Amino acid sequence: MDEPVPARVSRRKFVLGAAAGLSALAVARPALAGATTAPRAVADSGARVIAEQRLSPTMLDLTVDSPALAATAMVRLLHPPAWTPGATRTWPVLYLLHGAGDDYTSWTRSTDVAAFTRGAEMLVVMPSGGRDGFYSDWYNRGAGGAPRWETFHLTELRQLLERGYGAGTVRSIAGLSMGGLGALAYAGRHPGMFAAAASYSGVVHTTYEAARGSSLIQGVLVKDGYDPTALWGDPNLNADVWAAHNPYALARTLAGIPLFLACGNGTPGVLDPPGTPPDLFIEPLCAEMNTALAGRLREVGATVTTDFYGPGTHNWPWWQRSLHESFPMLTQPLRLG
Repeated sequence: MDEPVPARVSRRKFVLGAAAGLSALAVARPALAGATTAPRAVADSGARVIAEQRLSPTMLDLTVDSPALAATAMVRLLHPPAWTPGATRTWPVLYLLHGAGDDYTSWTRSTDVAAFTRGAEMLVVMPSGGRDGFYSDWYNRGAGGAPRWETFHLTELRQLLERGYGAGTVRSIAGLSMGGLGALAYAGRHPGMFAAAASYSGVVHTTYEAARGSSLIQGVLVKDGYDPTALWGDPNLNADVWAAHNPYALARTLAGIPLFLACGNGTPGVLDPPGTPPDLFIEPLCAEMNTALAGRLREVGATVTTDFYGPGTHNWPWWQRSLHESFPMLTQPLRLG
């Protein structure tokens, strides 16, 4: 698997969930009927919420003007019924990250997260991560600059939520596929920021078996028209940059918090719709990565729960199931009231 992902592989095998029009560089703002400007808070960089749209009594979309991205980006927020913006009370936070090719709407579009978390005394934050942003500040041949997704999420957005939307300082994080990589990389790169982390069918060993891991990531980038070295550079020449974003290489710093890994083997299982074809590439490779990471985490003494459930494809029913399975672990450190 040393070659880019073949064009015949469907988008579902990368992210499951069709979301069009996002780029790694910017997230286009959708038409927001009735949206209101909301300069409620400003981050140190000057990032600010420039519009809000109320979707339900407990769901709010934010449009953020981000210097880190040199663009605007969307964030979906689920909040308790008693939440009041600008109030002195704060709530713990669960971040949910989407997969490649998808967007900030994917968790509420494709799972029961809104109903499942209703009544929980916390904020659920679902930010844009770029079509293929890989939850990173891009290397850009050593020049840096936009897109800086890690800076957007962990500095700009965090400050905005804490300063204007009642977010507390106790957080957990979870994600699927590309978002599983993001959840573990963020937790490993920023010890102490997250109290627990979970990955569902995550790309969690970016240099697995030499080129197999890197070819997967670079194949996604090539497929969508991006320079495959712009993200972290060349896998060999810039091995240090790749390692710095690799959950496997970050195992020791991940060992301080409870972790959850879930993955299938690509064979259609009981939750897959009838007629689902076998997943011959993505989920089996993710299964190998997750098995390797679980072994490494146990070597370094981490507390890791695994759900390697056998038959199951790279598909939303399994990720909803994994969210339910990992929810007690993710929320216990949040000390929900």
